[in-house]
Amino acid sequence: MPDIRTLSAEEARAAIPALSAVLADCVTGGASVGFMQPYGPDDAEPYWRDVADAVATGGNLLLVAELDGRIVGTVQVGAAQMPNQPHRGDLKKLLVHRSARGRGFARLLMEAAEREAVRCGKTLLVLDTATGSEAEAIYPRLGWQRVGVIPDYALWPEGGFCDTTLFYKRLA
Repeated sequence: MPDIRTLSAEEARAAIPALSAVLADCVTGGASVGFMQPYGPDDAEPYWRDVADAVATGGNLLLVAELDGRIVGTVQVGAAQMPNQPHRGDLKKLLVHRSARGRGFARLLMEAAEREAVRCGKTLLVLDTATGSEAEAIYPRLGWQRVGVIPDYALWPEGGFCDTTLFYKRLA
């Protein structure tokens, strides 16, 4: 069973190499999460430094799934919102290393992210994901409501337009 935990800014900075390996693996595997191929762990480090800085300011919650002491997955909740949206958070970058998929880590990360969001006073989460991706199928099974599709929203990591599907979930 994996250990799911929320990282402090210091822990996030220490985990940058492991987080970079997970992100690079996902992008290499075709996940449309904002980056283009070729993409390696060194390319991912600046992104994770920014995330650690956002954790330090309280703008982001960063959760990881660890298996045998190794980070195999991660998800973020963007907690800092505009003054008229203090109740809302953005679910970001649900990533599971390809070697660890199919074991329920995505579900465990999502459940933990939702609990942490509630702890921070969030009652609504939103996300977008690549239409037709493996990730898109996860969210309805976890109680997320599909809102619609935006065509040509982004590019797949190897090129070519990618639609995005928007989801939301009300939290108890």
